[in-house]
Amino acid sequence: MNREWMSILVLAGIWPVAVSRSQPVDWQIGPFVRPPGSNPVITPDKNALFRNPVDGKPVRREALHTFNPAAIVRNGKVYVLYRAEDDTGEMQIGGHTSRLGLAESEDGIHFSRRSEPVLYPDNDAQKDREWPGGCEDPRIVESEDDTYVLTYTQWNRKKTDVAIATSKDLINWIKHGPALGTEGKYGALSYKSAAMVTQVEGSRLIAVRIGGKYWMYWGEGTIRLATSDDLIHWKPVEDTNGEPIVVLAKRAGRFDSSFPEAGPPPVLTQKGILVLYNGKNASGGGDPSLAPNTYAAGEAVFAADDPSKLIARTDEPVIKPELPFEKTGQYAAGTTFTEGLVRFRNEWFLYYGSADSMAGVAIAKA
Repeated sequence: MNREWMSILVLAGIWPVAVSRSQPVDWQIGPFVRPPGSNPVITPDKNALFRNPVDGKPVRREALHTFNPAAIVRNGKVYVLYRAEDDTGEMQIGGHTSRLGLAESEDGIHFSRRSEPVLYPDNDAQKDREWPGGCEDPRIVESEDDTYVLTYTQWNRKKTDVAIATSKDLINWIKHGPALGTEGKYGALSYKSAAMVTQVEGSRLIAVRIGGKYWMYWGEGTIRLATSDDLIHWKPVEDTNGEPIVVLAKRAGRFDSSFPEAGPPPVLTQKGILVLYNGKNASGGGDPSLAPNTYAAGEAVFAADDPSKLIARTDEPVIKPELPFEKTGQYAAGTTFTEGLVRFRNEWFLYYGSADSMAGVAIAKA
């Protein structure tokens, strides 16, 4: 396509505008800066014991890795739900059991942890989907009635599902099962990574209706959309052929050249729906400034009244692996895998997993 036609499509709003790091744009959050000397904010604890309810045996619940954190502000503090892997199973990615721990902080940087996990495989209705792989990779929002709504990945070492859980206190959770149901083509689908659209009210990120519906960006490989009336039961947005529509796909030569994946909860702003997302660099033909298979994060903006309409996205990542702990761990290529975003003390705190091993934070002015 020649440049004249591309310009016409851009002006018409049909062709999404690419944004480089050197181009200041008012729809973005950032730049993100890591607080000096503070990272990583959560690291493994080999002394944390937990009695596994599935078999009754004690396990070192976060002996190996603590990563991929969700975040929420509650009563003036930042709370992080993080994925913790024990030292059972095979010494490979996905070979351990994951549980979700809870940590709290007065300043968003220095955390104290609860002695036991808050969401984990149990002898309950979700056991077959969560055992032995566990509960992974949370994202969290609030509802209008002050309920916390969590998406997380169920992993039984056969397939993955995005599941929903709700809580009033971040400690006691009700599991509702797979977000897309258990029947039909989506019941059989193996999928992960889901983030509900929110709006800012003070320090709270509250799930927001657009056109009378709640919206969720979901998926790894391509990012898709789903809608809900109650934040628990979700229906994919489909095209005329009955296939889920794709709203973000991979791009050759960019940080997301292998694929994009949903990140923290998107935020509805005056400029549109801001979507922070994770991108995997391809092993060949990707961003030459990043190592092959590296995960970095970018931003995209969608129309405020149409979550499927892409307006612009960044060509370069807004955060990428740079520090040693972000490139040294069980995922050797390195990750800054974003899953938690909060507005706290008039700043944006972005929480991310590093190399599938630890958790970090970066901060931007609001």
